[in-house]
Amino acid sequence: MYKKYFKRPFDIICSLLALIILSPILLITAILVRIKLGSPVIFKQQRPGLNEKIFTLYKFRTMIDKRDEEGKLLPDEQRLTKFGKLLRSTSLDELPELWNILKGDMSVVGPRPLAVQYLPYYTDEERRRHSVRPGLTGLAQANGRNCTTWENRFALDLQYVGDVYLISDLSIILRTFRNVMKRSNIGVSISSRVLL
Repeated sequence: MYKKYFKRPFDIICSLLALIILSPILLITAILVRIKLGSPVIFKQQRPGLNEKIFTLYKFRTMIDKRDEEGKLLPDEQRLTKFGKLLRSTSLDELPELWNILKGDMSVVGPRPLAVQYLPYYTDEERRRHSVRPGLTGLAQANGRNCTTWENRFALDLQYVGDVYLISDLSIILRTFRNVMKRSNIGVSISSRVLL
């Protein structure tokens, strides 16, 4: 019943309240991103959502546009600054996704939306992760954030899809908040961020 009738209203209320309460942090972060990393402030990328419908995901940018002599962008590792790493480790770069939640592209809790290019490689079982809206956080993030194997993350995503309840969502939100505050189980490598 929660999944069908109450999860979406829960997402709307949570995202709206969060956008209002965190608006000063969003504004300050946006200003700092503009000063330290340049424009555009918001990074946009296509991701698969509910039933694999493609949507535009919003994040604060974390890399500079540094280029080589031929005008080509340098490797990601050379463009990720200390400030960008800070944004990632504190998950501040994820805050614009609250707008995705309010729009209905995402949920507060659900499997993290991965890059579109990986869609052809999912097994039929793994595709079940798209039977719910992708989340700002999920069971995998509450159990290790980025420091767990991809096999384990998919297993946790599928576990969540089969067990969507208010109590589990609240538990995941609280555990994620605790992990972020403690900055535990952080992984900010470029390879992992391509997927996240």
